[in-house]
Amino acid sequence: MEWIVIFGAGGHAQVIIDILELMGLYRIAGIYDDNPALIGKFVAGYPVLGLVHSNVVAKKGIIGIGDNVQRESLERAIRGRTPDFEFVNAIHPSAVIGKNVILGEGTAVMAGSVINPNAVIGPHSIVNTMASVDHDCVLEPFASIAPGAHLGGNVRVGARTFVGMSATVIHNVHIGHDTVIGAGATVVKDIPNHVVAYGSPAKPIRGRVMNERYL
Repeated sequence: MEWIVIFGAGGHAQVIIDILELMGLYRIAGIYDDNPALIGKFVAGYPVLGLVHSNVVAKKGIIGIGDNVQRESLERAIRGRTPDFEFVNAIHPSAVIGKNVILGEGTAVMAGSVINPNAVIGPHSIVNTMASVDHDCVLEPFASIAPGAHLGGNVRVGARTFVGMSATVIHNVHIGHDTVIGAGATVVKDIPNHVVAYGSPAKPIRGRVMNERYL
């Protein structure tokens, strides 16, 4: 088995670690995190080897950070230091992956989730616990679908966009990039870039700036 590392030591990273252990394809050498107080300690049974911007001991790994913008920023930094670094996927054994699904590198697919045929999941995206992505959907890079959220067929979700917990998006809807769909929302028409939208039916409530926290 190949050695890999995890970037991030929070709750999302620990879910990723659990999935990787169940997959049984890799050995986890350790974790890198931006909290200096964790260095030398153990998280989920693995040592914290250094800060996230340290030189890493392996050439493969995955980013275990739930925030989409932070995940993208760290991916760029890792590529800058180690251009040939290879990002692996974490796919829970209970996830259902349909025919002709494309999973980009660094993708996380959590327990009980369903991705139906011909969907395209962009690099470093997250399909979280018990979420579903129906046929022919496209998640652009660094997007995330929260636990219990559901996308109908032919939905497109823009880069770095977050679809909140238990939200429902009907078929053929396009959600722009850098947008947040609130928990429990019902999305029945297109939603533009850079907004926070929620409600039933979901409507843009306000604008959203880059790097604005949502988790």
